[in-house]
Amino acid sequence: MSSHITVPLPSVAPTGFDAGLNEVETATQQGLHRFAREVMRPLGREIDRLTADKAYAPGSPFWQFHAEAMKAGLSGDATAGLPPDQAARLEGIVINELGWGDAGLAVSLGAGGLPALMAQASGNQELIDLTLGKLGCWCATQPDRGSDGLTLYAQERFPGSKANKGNLQATFTKDEVIFNGQSSAWVSNGPVAQVALMDIVADYGEGFHDAQGNTFGCNVIVPLDIKGVSRGKPLEKLGKRPLPQGEIFFDNVRVPRRFAIATRDDYELKHAHAWAHAGTAMSHIASGLARAAFEMALAYVHERRQGGALLADLQLTQYRLGGIGTQVEAIRAMADRVARFTKCAAQPHPYFTAAGKAFCCSNLMQVVRESLQLMGGVGLTHEFPIEKLLRDAQAMQIEDGENHLLQMHYGYLLSRLYQQEGWGRG
Repeated sequence: MSSHITVPLPSVAPTGFDAGLNEVETATQQGLHRFAREVMRPLGREIDRLTADKAYAPGSPFWQFHAEAMKAGLSGDATAGLPPDQAARLEGIVINELGWGDAGLAVSLGAGGLPALMAQASGNQELIDLTLGKLGCWCATQPDRGSDGLTLYAQERFPGSKANKGNLQATFTKDEVIFNGQSSAWVSNGPVAQVALMDIVADYGEGFHDAQGNTFGCNVIVPLDIKGVSRGKPLEKLGKRPLPQGEIFFDNVRVPRRFAIATRDDYELKHAHAWAHAGTAMSHIASGLARAAFEMALAYVHERRQGGALLADLQLTQYRLGGIGTQVEAIRAMADRVARFTKCAAQPHPYFTAAGKAFCCSNLMQVVRESLQLMGGVGLTHEFPIEKLLRDAQAMQIEDGENHLLQMHYGYLLSRLYQQEGWGRG
């Protein structure tokens, strides 16, 4: 009589090796997974094949997605009112599923709600009403000021130089804020947004720079249906085609000064806070996109036969699957770690979040490439949407901060912690 006991397979969640999801987290994950599978993926693939002039036109699949997201209750903050550690955990579940569904639509949804979230945080009822139910954008980069806007410390600039103020600028008067210039072409939802969170340099009457050469900044809510606002054409681009991006032009655009939610005295901290949370979201989207690519390859090797056997039964395939699966879990772990730090730390910092975004997106690229490689030639065709995921993953290497630049910022932060705080000296 044999006494051999077979080790049972582990219990895993759809998102991977999660342990102990509670009832709320499980229900949230299941509901969002259905939405991502039944709504986001079909609409995302449909938009991906349209030209930009048709993709975001009234009545297009893009607007159908946002209508469905509104009906599903995805227009607000699912983590509001939760303790920080629970909020970080639930945020990861939510954004991971959205990234699994379609990375471009996930960014559109997140950017679209940012002005409303900032209005809510400000407590200004006029701004809350102004942003309610409207698709938003985060207007933070210009053609001549992209990554420069992500530098927080004067010591990081070339010695003797001043911070780049760009061409899109705000001028504060006693009662108004006046905007002139243009955004970059990479403002998410820019061609179609109804309201903007402006995150740009500002002159409060003493110029744009302080004594150290740093720029003054501001956050201002601006409706985009007022005099002086115009748009460029939406970009035709390689990846994340379901996400509309394009220029917004401001010609002597005026709003009341009370529309400002961050000014000279508190801008830097609020800017760092917003950037940290945006980077966390990008890490979670990368995690969901990596899982999507891996699952496509996993399914394919269990269908494709080669040399008389399923690819999945070959040891070389199993070795490669193990490598991809490990990277998927590592991306998820890093995304969860930066989310927890950003939500729970007494003093979070966007440079650590930046490191998470760079790590997650760099490893995402490896996951998608290797997953496509396992699928062979069919991975290059439109029949299998993994080629779309490869294009989307490439966009994420640059979006929300180019990875090498973000890693450089993290290295600078580590050096400052060692020099000034004695961190890492043992």
